[in-house]
Amino acid sequence: MSKIVKQTQEELKTKIIQAVQSAVSNGDLPEADIPDFIIEKPADKKNGDFSSNIAMAGARAYRKAPRMIAESIVSNLDLQGTLFEKAEIAGPGFINFYLADEYYSQILRDVVESGEDYGKSDYGKGKRVLVEFVSANPTGPMHIGNARGGAIGDCLASVLQYAGFDAQREFYINDAGNQIEKFATSLEVRYLQTCGKEIEMPEDAYHGADITEHAKNFKAEYGDKYADVPSDERRKALVDFALPQNIAGLERDLGKYRITYDKWFRESTLHNDGSVDRVISALKERGATYEQDGALWFKASEYGNDKDIVLIRANGLPTYIVPDIAYHYNKLVTRGYDKAIDVLGADHHGYVPRMKAALTALGLDADRLDIVIMQMVRLVREGETIKLSKRSGKAITLNTLLEEVPIDAARFFFNLREPNSHFDFDLELAAKQSSDNPVYYVQYAHARICSILRRAKEQGAVITEPTNDELNLLTSDEERELITHLSLLTDEIISAAKSYDPARITHYVIELATLFHKFYNAHRVVVDDKALMNARLYLCTAVKSTIYNILTMLKIEAPESM
Repeated sequence: MSKIVKQTQEELKTKIIQAVQSAVSNGDLPEADIPDFIIEKPADKKNGDFSSNIAMAGARAYRKAPRMIAESIVSNLDLQGTLFEKAEIAGPGFINFYLADEYYSQILRDVVESGEDYGKSDYGKGKRVLVEFVSANPTGPMHIGNARGGAIGDCLASVLQYAGFDAQREFYINDAGNQIEKFATSLEVRYLQTCGKEIEMPEDAYHGADITEHAKNFKAEYGDKYADVPSDERRKALVDFALPQNIAGLERDLGKYRITYDKWFRESTLHNDGSVDRVISALKERGATYEQDGALWFKASEYGNDKDIVLIRANGLPTYIVPDIAYHYNKLVTRGYDKAIDVLGADHHGYVPRMKAALTALGLDADRLDIVIMQMVRLVREGETIKLSKRSGKAITLNTLLEEVPIDAARFFFNLREPNSHFDFDLELAAKQSSDNPVYYVQYAHARICSILRRAKEQGAVITEPTNDELNLLTSDEERELITHLSLLTDEIISAAKSYDPARITHYVIELATLFHKFYNAHRVVVDDKALMNARLYLCTAVKSTIYNILTMLKIEAPESM
């Protein structure tokens, strides 16, 4: 929460306890331990800015009706020197507290004086977390699901950093295993076809145009050199040619999307450095495996999964889960992150209990792994769903999306819903420059404030540090609502970090823009009353700074004119 809000709540709690102690000393209340009580913000502003249930909570201890207890507490309450104006008793014994003008003034000062640091906290201080996201197979271009995962993962990492965590971003490159074998097969068939050989592409291979392009480029460089060599040699040459280009393409496309990773981790390193073999050995040593039908099985059902799973097939090859276990062991043990956070697609629901079971079997706290499950996206244009076909190679890629939709809109839209909710991405709306478009609406609020501040200077207004008396003039409902919302940002960022939900931040900034437009439509900022104008310009500055901080956190531009 805002520094001022936190101080105010702590101060109120202290004052309530002191009032109870005074009531006991005066004989208004009998001797008893002070009960646990809460201080909360009422849903209805008529019930004050804060409310406490101390009188109800103390009914048994003080053997009196809550209303009588409340009267004793209020009569012994000293609010002198605090940011509270008064306290009133309501209903059966609630005590409602009303903030003084000074509270709102201090909130504004905190926002403006904190500048680019407003919203940041030390909630996660000392905690190292690794956010792994996208991690698309390097066998082809990124699709629309990767676009959503990229925006969610990148913004989540930023939210965690603002909440004080040491958060790192990582891309896991699946450069080993079955998908690379399929990639090799697809390249081999297309290459041999370019060499004039009649050979059919397997149904389950990759049929995308990118595979054909790689094969043609390989042929242009090497000709028929690999047409008649052993298949293993040909496949290796093709993969060594195409895979680095695909990985470089992933990095380039994600960079265009404003995503920069701290590390690109290759699956192949886990095979090459013995990590995969060590994980198998560790599970065996812990008695977590058994052999059946020539395969090595993990007793996953004994560690929370619904059934046992194969680790090593009868042919001696590990299943995909083994390097994944080794990878997570590397994150949590070898590199010592406090938390590993994976952003995964909806088809990974069954993956979660399997991976947690494996970590538990290895003696780790499985709660150190958190999985953010992300639902799929439907692209919509003119109310119609756009059909996608991965097999035909005609799926909309991240690149084609960004050719049609501004990057700002893509990043903002993909964070409009919590990750585990289905999402319809309206291509027309995302490209629209009007208040119907939520990112445009927020950016317009920032640009409007910049324009207000420019006009004020052009008209000769001298913007100075306002006095408390000047800030205390901001008493309208619209001004108070705006200041109250500003005070919630730090709490909102912490809540988004706790729930792994960056959508809380887009919702917050949309509401902030709405409240600003509401204020602007109700009140002129540049007015003849110099004191009031100075205060309103200061309020505008606080809102502008907060919108800028949020858009910067989400890696979205904050234009000064539109």
